[in-house]
Amino acid sequence: MGKRLLLLIVTNILVMTTIVIVWSLITTFTGINGSFQTGGSGLGIDFTALMVFSLIVGFSGSFISLAMSRWVAKKMMKVKVLDQNGQLTAQERAVVEKVHRFSRAAGLTHMPEVGIYPSAEVNAFATGPSKKRSLVAVSQGLLNTMDDDAVEGVIAHEVAHVANGDMVTMTLLQGVVNTFVVFFSRIAAILVSRLVRSELQGIVQFAAIIIFQILFSILGSIVVMAYSRYREFHADRGGADLAGRDKMTHALRSLKAYVERANVSDRTDDSAIQTMKINGNGGIVKLFSSHPDLDERIARLEQR
Repeated sequence: MGKRLLLLIVTNILVMTTIVIVWSLITTFTGINGSFQTGGSGLGIDFTALMVFSLIVGFSGSFISLAMSRWVAKKMMKVKVLDQNGQLTAQERAVVEKVHRFSRAAGLTHMPEVGIYPSAEVNAFATGPSKKRSLVAVSQGLLNTMDDDAVEGVIAHEVAHVANGDMVTMTLLQGVVNTFVVFFSRIAAILVSRLVRSELQGIVQFAAIIIFQILFSILGSIVVMAYSRYREFHADRGGADLAGRDKMTHALRSLKAYVERANVSDRTDDSAIQTMKINGNGGIVKLFSSHPDLDERIARLEQR
């Protein structure tokens, strides 16, 4: 889920920033008071109006990002969508068959789009605004590196994400995080703007809003990533139900072996592995990881 979550968060930050810039331009040129400052006693901020504004912007940003998620993933990852009725290689047809078989077993009434993207990395992801409009994509590197049982485990895991509705759940959580990001970034920007001369307050507040919003969005992603790690265990269990526990465990062990080989041989840049969050990390970096440690995931499946 690391790939689609990274795309969702980046898209969300860009959408939210765009909304705020457009709002600021509208209030500037129309004369509407969009500063949420009342000029009264205390901080002089209309907290009720600011919270309503934050809710609207926060959830608008997350749902727009969700609506764009499948399209963004296809464009960013250069996904080749596989048409089961078209000309497919044996490898491509096998991927489509696996996704559809697990989707039917998971009770999905609409089959996800299936795609392969041209990357040497060993990975796969699922995305889309709903169970009816989802995409399951695997990398060419995964198909070239893993055996058939491991590929089945990975695909089953991604189908489980779709069946669990994880994208919508993550979007709702992102909307809540966005609301607080917008709310506190506005308050912080207002307070900072009061430290400069009155003629500079407008531009300082505008710049501060953008800076604080991006900073708080990055901090807020810690909450989103923590929940993502929690959902990975659920997707592992779902994958085990669909493909069998042995295949799901084998897939995780194959991923672990790949990461260990890559780190030892330096054939794959470690930064790419961390970006994809194939494995968990230690220390502060773990806070920004969308996936738990592979050993922990394997142990939980074996204890099941």
